[in-house]
Amino acid sequence: MRVLLAHNRYQLAGGEDAVMAEEQRLLQENGVEVALYEQDNRSIETMSRLQVAMDTIWSRRTVEAVSEQIKHFRPDVIHAHNTFPLISPSLYFAAARHGVPVVQTLHNFRLFCAQAMFLRNGAVCEDCIGKLPWRGVMHRCYRNSGAQSAVVVGMQGVHRMMGTYRNKVTRYIALNRFCRDKFIEAGLPAERIVIKPNFIDLPAPEQRERQGGLFVGRLATEKGIDTLAQAARLYPEAKVGVIGDGPEAKTLQNLPGLNPLGWMAPHDIYARMAGASYLVMPSVWYENFPRTLVEAYACGLPVIASRLGAMAELVQEGRTGLLFTPGDAADLAEKLRWADSHPAIMRDMGEAARREYESHYTSQTNFRQLMQIYQEAQDYVCAA
Repeated sequence: MRVLLAHNRYQLAGGEDAVMAEEQRLLQENGVEVALYEQDNRSIETMSRLQVAMDTIWSRRTVEAVSEQIKHFRPDVIHAHNTFPLISPSLYFAAARHGVPVVQTLHNFRLFCAQAMFLRNGAVCEDCIGKLPWRGVMHRCYRNSGAQSAVVVGMQGVHRMMGTYRNKVTRYIALNRFCRDKFIEAGLPAERIVIKPNFIDLPAPEQRERQGGLFVGRLATEKGIDTLAQAARLYPEAKVGVIGDGPEAKTLQNLPGLNPLGWMAPHDIYARMAGASYLVMPSVWYENFPRTLVEAYACGLPVIASRLGAMAELVQEGRTGLLFTPGDAADLAEKLRWADSHPAIMRDMGEAARREYESHYTSQTNFRQLMQIYQEAQDYVCAA
């Protein structure tokens, strides 16, 4: 099988870039021939605003470059991860012109939300689900810019009217049931959406003493940093290490229950996870598929998460972790206090979390799912 991967890299590497790289490695290690069509958002710095706006809606460069790759590489399927902004939905038309099926992983809600997270003013916002997303311009949802928001909404509106999202993508990959339901509610055809989670390969952690909690992630509003800070004030006996950096770093300073550790390399994070009693995920947005959660499960670490979106689906309360009311610092503080008071139960939850990882989130399980999705996409095009 030949697979052409398409990905628009972010200026600051994040989870989507990591997932794409891991899936590329997984395919190659299992004998799949892979080619890559890639754009990098750092190149925006040398482009005019007009050119960036035009490429966001329709990239002639993508059509020409992908058409050439199709002719020479002859892929059986094109698997796109991020197409925003420089690759653009024109990728799908180039593929259709040559009869190549397209699989699109839905890492966020960009097709229907200018801000991509269904989040506004620190709270969940679904104003544009199933509607023309003009409110995204009114609220300046993309980077707090009316002009840039208009470009994103223009892309969404043009391609909705053209039927691009409904007709040009052969299979969509949603990362969990919650997100699949949201995409169907927003207008994607249910029969084209399959579920495949992300994966990671980590050996079972060594048995050792575990103590305290851990937060891992960007220190930003959507990650529930304010909720974590308030909970630490309510429960100052907490001992939570905070790994990460970001605009809300100051919010967590000088709180006795929190220990800011800054940014760490992955192997150092996994070592910390192997010695903690639980991971804290106080996010206030839907979190399509938090990679950190799977990393925690792989390290035998239960998760205390907001009862929100996919987290309420992925964390089995009382088995692989605990859930609390989103944004409710008192509820979070109570869950932290309970976890610290029941170390044996939390260890049992951690063992259950590792079993959950081994059943659903390993590379080989993921590879089998991916091959099935690719085959379904090929069969669909052949039958059409």
